[in-house]
Amino acid sequence: MTQRGPKATAERNRTLDLASALVRGAVAAGLGLGSLTVLVMVVWISSPYPDSGPGGVLRAAAGVWLLAHGAGLVRPDTLSGVPAPVSMVPLLLVLGPVWLAHRAARDAAEPEEGRPGPSRAGAFCAVTAGYLLVVAGAAACARGGSLRPDPDTLVFPVALVVAGAAAAGVWTAAGRPFGPLPSWSPLVLQEATARTLFRDRAEAACRSAAAGVTVLLGGGALLVAVALGRNAGAAQDAFLGLAGDWSGRFAVLLLAASLVPNAALWGAAYGLGPGFALGTGATATPLGLDGTPAVPRFPLLAAVPDQGPGSLLNGAALAVPVAAALAVAWFTARRAAPADAPRAQAWSTRETVRVVLLAALGCAAGTALLTAVAGGPLGTGALREFGPVWWLAGPAALVWTAGIGVPAALLLRLWRLRTQGWAWRRDVPEADVPPATATARAAAAARAAATATAVEAEAGGKAEVTAEAVVGRRRRWWAPWRGRGGAAGAAGDAARGGGAAAPAASSVPAPGTAPDAAPGASVGAVGPGTGRGDAGFEPYDFLPTDPWHENDFREARWASLKRGSGGLMADFATDPGDPADPADSAFPTGPTGSAGPAGPADCAAGRPAPDPDRPGPTP
Repeated sequence: MTQRGPKATAERNRTLDLASALVRGAVAAGLGLGSLTVLVMVVWISSPYPDSGPGGVLRAAAGVWLLAHGAGLVRPDTLSGVPAPVSMVPLLLVLGPVWLAHRAARDAAEPEEGRPGPSRAGAFCAVTAGYLLVVAGAAACARGGSLRPDPDTLVFPVALVVAGAAAAGVWTAAGRPFGPLPSWSPLVLQEATARTLFRDRAEAACRSAAAGVTVLLGGGALLVAVALGRNAGAAQDAFLGLAGDWSGRFAVLLLAASLVPNAALWGAAYGLGPGFALGTGATATPLGLDGTPAVPRFPLLAAVPDQGPGSLLNGAALAVPVAAALAVAWFTARRAAPADAPRAQAWSTRETVRVVLLAALGCAAGTALLTAVAGGPLGTGALREFGPVWWLAGPAALVWTAGIGVPAALLLRLWRLRTQGWAWRRDVPEADVPPATATARAAAAARAAATATAVEAEAGGKAEVTAEAVVGRRRRWWAPWRGRGGAAGAAGDAARGGGAAAPAASSVPAPGTAPDAAPGASVGAVGPGTGRGDAGFEPYDFLPTDPWHENDFREARWASLKRGSGGLMADFATDPGDPADPADSAFPTGPTGSAGPAGPADCAAGRPAPDPDRPGPTP
């Protein structure tokens, strides 16, 4: 037996991956065709008057599935005997096949665990080939039905739609990279995409263009909803008149729901100005409806304006492209002057204008593409022109978005760059900005010095000082000790020292002072300059030390010590000159003359108590 080499094994794995991708494409197409066939079969079964058998239903379902890919259909059975084309694509039906093809290509291009996946080009080709095989079979099946596909439309746009969805799936599996371009692309484009700056600007333009198209679609849908609300009676009559049984009404409702995106695009084209055609001799614009419209009886067509010149309400539809242009300008200005970047990193005026113009061009291209598939001929006579005119809607979108978007983007960029007071626009951090100017600091120091002088003068002339004058804060009902302690301390100082009423320096700030008081102000000074310089600033309460030195607390402590000493300690005296004052009898002298408790005789004789830190007498 021979053993396969690594090269043969790799070739075999690559072949299996391509075969799996081919099967994935075929399965995706089969799922879309099968789901639509089931829906058509349900409607056919519930119909009380079917006009064909199961074979005709399967052929009609295949034709509708091809129409969802953009294929043109031909209806051979007409009253005039001339086959009539059906080229209006219900855009809601397009979402299913496109999503299935995209998902199949994405899953095929993603590598599996433990083994490398197929190449991107191989996965794209295999998925597209598998999907198109089912498309060819469905076209062959629908050839003899009531809705026959046009062979010329099977290559364009059916194959193009499938290839585009598969390419988007492979691009998603690769992480949505913006480059590098294929080798056959122009060298100028390859060099441009290699630059980070170009990729950033192109991404911003694509996002802005997508935002503009989205706002156009939303505005068009809003216009249609308002028009249907005004003509609700006509829409109801058209809905009930098309079918008398519930199965037929259900089919009409499904058809109307699948055409809602088309109606939104019709409303967008109406707001842009060119409007839409209602036959070969009628056009509806905000200025009015000219000509005689050939409008079939359908619920969504009840939103068509009446004949005659337009009113002010019809002119209000012009707000839709204005909103789209402002959306393009806003998304571009956000990237031109981002909130989390300094002013130096903002785009220049030329770059901003360039990106807005690119976004306007992309919005115009998207609008023209969508309006081209939103309409289409429904017959060979008056209805051969039905829907928006794409080659007018696209340039109108370009004019609106570029004409309004460029000045709006520049104004928004200027506003975002020059607005003061926003933290994201300051080039200097907040920590580097001084809290107050020199003038404010000098004024605060002067006010603090004046307040301190006034407090000292009042304390020297009076023996009783209130808590508000010293502490600078009113007594609060929830903290009465804040004012009382300051008043008691000031009264004691005035009684002992006479004129020495100035507060002593301390490492602990007073309750009325702030940590960032103005330089030169005393600790006990209170006034507007002792805070942060703000008018509404209220100093903090750091350490409420006043209750410890109150007379009540001192008496309680002294009584406790006296009881513990067995009666050896003197009574507590409030008068500073009383010999029993604890401040004077804290360290009395004993009989031996050493540093120790002093007796009442020493205090009465006026002899000062010896310093406990000095050495005692030599025996």
